[in-house]
Amino acid sequence: MEASPVPVPPSPEARPRRSGYRRLPVQQRREQLIAVALELFASRPPDEVSLDDVAAAAGASRPLVYRYFAGGKQQLYEAALRTAAQELTSRFTVPLAGTPTEQLAAVLESYFAFVAEHDAGYSALLRGGSVVETQRTSAIVDDVRRAALKRTLRHLGVREAGPRLTLLVRSWIAVVEGASLTWLDEGRVLPVGELRDWLVDQFMAMAAATALHDPQTAQTLTTLLALEGPDAPRAARLREALGG
Repeated sequence: MEASPVPVPPSPEARPRRSGYRRLPVQQRREQLIAVALELFASRPPDEVSLDDVAAAAGASRPLVYRYFAGGKQQLYEAALRTAAQELTSRFTVPLAGTPTEQLAAVLESYFAFVAEHDAGYSALLRGGSVVETQRTSAIVDDVRRAALKRTLRHLGVREAGPRLTLLVRSWIAVVEGASLTWLDEGRVLPVGELRDWLVDQFMAMAAATALHDPQTAQTLTTLLALEGPDAPRAARLREALGG
């Protein structure tokens, strides 16, 4: 009787591998999972994204995701949110060229590029009510708003802002956020350039109204208009509205 042949194990090259899975260094794998989560949270509200979705998109397993984020979806969401917050804060950098209002317009354009890129996640984040919203996630969002306040005041050349000037800038930041959400809700019908210019004019108008009640804001606005130059259309319109 002829003996059966001994099975030969397949070579490493012939063994099937999990589709899309690659061994990565610890930090690189963590960054990859955060990047994948950011993409998913940007396209869908956080409540609709599961760990299985993240694992599948990353070409990894659910246990592997838990290995890096033992707190599950909540921990991963907070890590992704911090990364997005850092990116958004980096958009507040003011360019060196241009008048003050042109510089502000450039920052807004960069801001709206971020809003457009993160769409659903941005909406869910600002509206709140998400099951993954906590005091920590709210604190991350508040940090972005504080950074926006600080950099706007620095742009205006103000070191120590009084209560009215602080209220002016905080209120304008809220207007920007509200306009962003409305822009997304209405299908981005309004061109970004028009929305950007309207928000710059909105800031100038709010500053003019505040200047009637606050000497610090009045001085800041006077300095800003001087830097705009006598021929700047926006400054000319505002001077006309202010009666000179």
